[in-house]
Amino acid sequence: MSLARLPIDPFIPEILARVNDARAAVIVAAPGAGKTTRVPPALAAAGPVILLQPRRVAARSIARRIAEEQGWTIGREVGWHVRFEQRFGPDTRLLVATEGMLTARLQQDPLLSQFHTIILDEFHERSIHADLGIALARQAWLARDDLRLVVMSATIAAEPVAAYLGDAPIIEVPGRGHPLEIVYSPNTTIAEAVRDVASKSAGQVLCFLPGAPEIYRASASVESAVALFQADVVPLHGGLDSAEQDRALAPVSRRRIILATNIAETSITVPGVSAVVDSGLHKVARYDPERAIDSLETERISRDSADQRAGRAGRLGPGAVRRLWSETDRLRLRREADIHRIDLSGPLLDIVAWGGDPRALDWFEAPAPEALAAAFELLRRLGAIVGVRITARGREMQRLPLHPRLARILLSGRGSWEAALSCALLSERHFLAPRTAATSSDLLSAVERERDLPPHVVRVARELQRMVGRTSGGEEEFRRALLDGYPDRVAKRRAPGSPRLLLASGHGALLGTESGVSEGEYLVAIDVQAGRRGEGSEARVRVASAIDRSWLEPTDTIVHHEIDANGTVRAVTRDLYGALVLVERVASPDPDRAAALLADAYLARGLSDDDQQLLRRLRFAGQKVDSRELVARAAAGCTTLNDIDLARDLPWQMRHDLDRLAPPRLTVPSGRSHALEYQEDGTVVASIKLQELFGLAETPRIGPHNEPVLLALLAPSGRPVQRTRDLRSFWENTYPEVRKELRGRYPRHPWPDDPWTATPTARTKRRT
Repeated sequence: MSLARLPIDPFIPEILARVNDARAAVIVAAPGAGKTTRVPPALAAAGPVILLQPRRVAARSIARRIAEEQGWTIGREVGWHVRFEQRFGPDTRLLVATEGMLTARLQQDPLLSQFHTIILDEFHERSIHADLGIALARQAWLARDDLRLVVMSATIAAEPVAAYLGDAPIIEVPGRGHPLEIVYSPNTTIAEAVRDVASKSAGQVLCFLPGAPEIYRASASVESAVALFQADVVPLHGGLDSAEQDRALAPVSRRRIILATNIAETSITVPGVSAVVDSGLHKVARYDPERAIDSLETERISRDSADQRAGRAGRLGPGAVRRLWSETDRLRLRREADIHRIDLSGPLLDIVAWGGDPRALDWFEAPAPEALAAAFELLRRLGAIVGVRITARGREMQRLPLHPRLARILLSGRGSWEAALSCALLSERHFLAPRTAATSSDLLSAVERERDLPPHVVRVARELQRMVGRTSGGEEEFRRALLDGYPDRVAKRRAPGSPRLLLASGHGALLGTESGVSEGEYLVAIDVQAGRRGEGSEARVRVASAIDRSWLEPTDTIVHHEIDANGTVRAVTRDLYGALVLVERVASPDPDRAAALLADAYLARGLSDDDQQLLRRLRFAGQKVDSRELVARAAAGCTTLNDIDLARDLPWQMRHDLDRLAPPRLTVPSGRSHALEYQEDGTVVASIKLQELFGLAETPRIGPHNEPVLLALLAPSGRPVQRTRDLRSFWENTYPEVRKELRGRYPRHPWPDDPWTATPTARTKRRT
């Protein structure tokens, strides 16, 4: 058959020459240029090619299209290899595979010796399998001088990829897109937009929605909106089985409204599309390593995604595009790579099985260290690795086309039908167990209603059983297997029967009304929806399974110390599972820990006035002191706050020097002693009634520098009448005036003319 001319065709000779010369190339071809169907067959003339695609539906669709264009036979010259499905043979020249299949092949053949060329198509989608695939393929490319590596995309930033491939040549190919009428309609519903574009065009309408639930919710309203156009409303998303996906892409004579996720954004061609309705949203997987929580969040698409989606309408002729957001909205330029936002335990297990160290791998873009650490920790808890070495169990897990958690469940469940069906069901991101009145496991309740499950889930379960062997097990074995797969998702009720939970991560969560697990203190939180961002937000557990306390082996045993309401240190030994307390036993307090706790508590409540005076006296006496050290010394050997006495625990020599240089009291001529108040600024004050100092001419002096005491001279009532550091001057100059003022007010007290010879006293002239 004669091939229709495509924009990329004139570039094929240059592409072949550059790839032959550099053994690598980056091809940037506009949407509709034909890169996916024309470049791989051309490169296959020199030897077998593996063409990698992000999605299963795209791999099958592209293989069929190439077979049609080249006159090849599916399963002979061209074939496909996707999860649980393959059609290829020994004569296959071009194998179209999902990106994960490359990793699986590299485990068996690190040099990928069966192929002459590796092509990574649609690399701009930056799936984790694409990033892992290019990193491992590059290692084979560096080791083999006859292996060729090509990266293709419509919207990729080519320079970084070219640099990663040894400054590979970049070939840019323009497209031949037809004019597009792009209209922004931020306040329009999906159904209204579909009706509008369907009335103005004759072809198929491709509608982009964020996920399968949104597709099914919109179906009825869209069907009603297009009833006059005699069009079929067809879903297209990753949750459909192969046959259903293929039917959505097959050419038909009747008009269609295809409600699709971003599965239809690149690679595959939905035939006959003349109009696109774009919600501007997509579902993004995110992983919180601190809480070990996966989430699927609805977010605004990037600019390159919006352009890709719009381009679907301009393949055959002028097209119409309705964008259901404001033209003033600012979109991210390019989509965020999976490697920066998802759980990396699966890719890390692949790398370790391949014989590498994920921390030393030359990534195209290296993941964050904390993401690597979280993935290593999960694999360790699953029993898949020791250090960076894969275990026998890890090798079994890695061979299964499942996330490591699910692989561990399947193996721990010994391939039972319940375990296999659960793993197939959990692979569906939108799974929610139907609510049941009461159950020990939401998941078990779901798989027991097998007739309600999608047919392709049941088929996947049978394939999983075939891979590991079939056994039968009871409910307890099943629930134990779930614990083996989710060892970090254990939760404990905060009170008997309460929906409020504490996760082993230390974060709070709420058992949702979807769950029927109403009994049991401990459970495994299988499906956890992250709470809204912000302080106090809690995750919501939608699918749970009860577990027995006896199944939990402590992850740590600690002795916990605390101070009770009476100020006494108490200690308990706690067996922990993460942040959860399994068992608590009374223990003897550790003296050092008790002392540290008491010291912290003593300082936290604030030093008493006596303590403050002690510190000031020490400083006045020339001692360099640190209050924390002083309190820590006093707390040594104590068991309660009341036992702490800073003065008592001073070293003997320090106490001796302190009493000599900074005495706590001052004895005056009356024979009485008065407290000395040491001020923060170094001043020392003595408050004394004036009559007690008769006959004393010189101000008392203390301390290493013989500092004069500041005398606060008091009237008989205790009211200050004078403050002085020069007592002699007071008697000579000020006393006569003071005597005049006070003798009439306090006649029963002595007020001699000559204070130098008067007898000091604290009493009145006569007793009453």
